[in-house]
Amino acid sequence: GVGIGVVHAGYERRLAHHLGAHSTPSLLGLINGKITFFHNAVVRENLRQFVENLLPGNLVEKVRSNKNYVRFLSNWKKENKPHVLLFDHMPVVPLLYKLTAFAYRDYLSFGYVYVGLRGTEELSSQYNINVYTPTMMIFKENIDRPADVVQAREMKKQLIDDFLSQNKFLMAARLTNQRLFQELCPVKKSHRQRKHCVVLLTGEGDKFAEAYEAFLTFAVANTKDTLKFVHIYNDRQPEFADALLMDEEKYRGKSAVVILERRNNAGKIAYKTLEEAWQGSKEDNFILLDLLDQLRTDPGLLSSETVLADLNDELAPMFLIRWLYSVLDYISDCWDSLFHSNWREMMPLLSLLFSALFILFGTVIVQAFSDSSDTRDSPPSEKEETAAKTEKNDASFSKDSNSRIPKKGFVEVTELTDINYNSNLVRLRPGHINVVLILSNSTKAILLQKFALEVYTFTGSSSLHFSFLSLDKHREWLEYLLEFAQDAAPIPNQYDKHFLERDYTGYVLALNGHKKYFCLFKPHRSGDEGGTLGSCEDYDSSLHTEARGKSSCSPGSRSIKNKLHKLSFWMERLLEGSLQRFYIPSWPALD
Repeated sequence: GVGIGVVHAGYERRLAHHLGAHSTPSLLGLINGKITFFHNAVVRENLRQFVENLLPGNLVEKVRSNKNYVRFLSNWKKENKPHVLLFDHMPVVPLLYKLTAFAYRDYLSFGYVYVGLRGTEELSSQYNINVYTPTMMIFKENIDRPADVVQAREMKKQLIDDFLSQNKFLMAARLTNQRLFQELCPVKKSHRQRKHCVVLLTGEGDKFAEAYEAFLTFAVANTKDTLKFVHIYNDRQPEFADALLMDEEKYRGKSAVVILERRNNAGKIAYKTLEEAWQGSKEDNFILLDLLDQLRTDPGLLSSETVLADLNDELAPMFLIRWLYSVLDYISDCWDSLFHSNWREMMPLLSLLFSALFILFGTVIVQAFSDSSDTRDSPPSEKEETAAKTEKNDASFSKDSNSRIPKKGFVEVTELTDINYNSNLVRLRPGHINVVLILSNSTKAILLQKFALEVYTFTGSSSLHFSFLSLDKHREWLEYLLEFAQDAAPIPNQYDKHFLERDYTGYVLALNGHKKYFCLFKPHRSGDEGGTLGSCEDYDSSLHTEARGKSSCSPGSRSIKNKLHKLSFWMERLLEGSLQRFYIPSWPALD
């Protein structure tokens, strides 16, 4: 359950510096984006304790009595999770069990019963537990009877993973967020992989309890791999309920059942609503069962279509609580660094800090006791020197690029789609590279013009192909690819909207389809582009005739064009083979 890796600090200096490993050898643990260093002797027990201390302390609840176990198992409704109980004769919770609890913390709640503890005899006899063999049980909606059991003298990781992965959800789980909806009701990939969801739209309280219990009984008897049963509270997910029930009067204040099938990730679904409200009667059960039988042979039964908005995250913590946790983590990191830092490495930082304080104090004294302040000449700006160097590099580059005569008077750029994906990438000839520009509908015209200008001098190479990819259509494909080029940065918060809406326009990928690697060009920030920000480029006449549009010199278009600033230098490095390469196991499908 622990991933172990080795970093060569000589070859990976940037990564080692980013992780804070300033001396070798160093041992560190990385969990949830937080880095913790190991400072003890390297022996087995110390390492085991180090890994255990990395994990949160509330992963596994110790069940000691009958009342305790009833309370623990009864939390399934509040947490919307199955509950796992491990019976073992060890007084301490095994590390493997804690690691498993951490891996499945989003799906399951874990408890531990020490069978040698006084007061657990009745609990062990109730479930017929062999006290000499570790036993793991999963409880879902019925706390009196386990939904699944596994018993083995040695609980291996593979055995535990197989057991838990088959029992990650309740029999009729409540949809509390979009991620759960996507996992329980996945988008169909082909006609043979149709998966349908039966959704009970109901309310909270005793008034709706009978209808829910009848739905749960039906779900237990009819759940299959291609059929999932879920329920949802109308008042907590009003947009979801209104889209399916159309605010009809006959469903107001009552429960309703909907059979649906997700068609795409954009929220489009096909569905059918039972004509009458769900009461849980035998007649309702027969009607629903008959519809499900018809659905096997007639997919057209789901005649209605609509687009659903993303579900509200009901279990997400409040902003104030998330902020408080972040502050506590930061204080904890500072406290740990204070006691475990290498003071020799800290001396430059302390020296800089005291120097800044001394300068600040001296400035205040001078201003307080002097009548007039002397004007000090500012140090010569480096901008002019940088601009001169840039002009020199541009001149040398243009001289070199003139030797590579383009064969055509224009740049041929094709859109990368699912139709030409195999020929333009997956089955690309050895030695050939497809240079792909990432753009959106709003930036397409401006970026394509700038892209053509930057790569025009390289069109003479027969091994280079030029394409563009629409970010609006294929964002998931791009984000999957960029995962292989990620830095070891802290894991982003799933509630951070800025991360989810990240702008990838202006990225350029050099894709080698045969060797399965790519090189990445990221847009330069506006502040790094010096004097080029104030100018608006003039296009080559041959390129201008192909563009069929007028170049805009507005500040907005200028900032978009500058995303591809210095792309030609990057192309030079690409042909030299000096760019970093990111390898990928296989090219993902472009849906």
